[in-house]
Amino acid sequence: MKWLVSSKNSMKMNNEMNKEQQELLDGAYENYLKGGHIKWLNQMEVDTPTGKMNIPIPYTQEEFINKCKTDSEFSQGWGLKIVSRKLTNPERYKLWFSNNYQTGMEYNESTMPDFSDSYYEPTPTKLITITYNDKTIESYE
Repeated sequence: MKWLVSSKNSMKMNNEMNKEQQELLDGAYENYLKGGHIKWLNQMEVDTPTGKMNIPIPYTQEEFINKCKTDSEFSQGWGLKIVSRKLTNPERYKLWFSNNYQTGMEYNESTMPDFSDSYYEPTPTKLITITYNDKTIESYE
């Protein structure tokens, strides 16, 4: 039962974090759409009556986020930093332990299980850090 209670609390916390993350991403994208230099736009080649022409168009929000993840100059230009990294086995154990045991059991790294086992599948494998306007949000996936 302790696991169920802590899992529900964890899910509620994740939903709140996801909402905060989405608000940060939406704010950064809105800022991007408001303007900037043409170098920050996607160049799309289109056919015109006079021939092929490159037309600058804004990235979609998904393209914008992916560009921020992979292009540091672009990311710095818009002040949005997105970093994703794989969690180590000890980090996964700490997360699992904190979600499954509230009291009565001590955290002990020497008894740490191997989290490649499917039994521990609901335990996150990645840490995602989003920073925008001096606000940082970390979440697990």
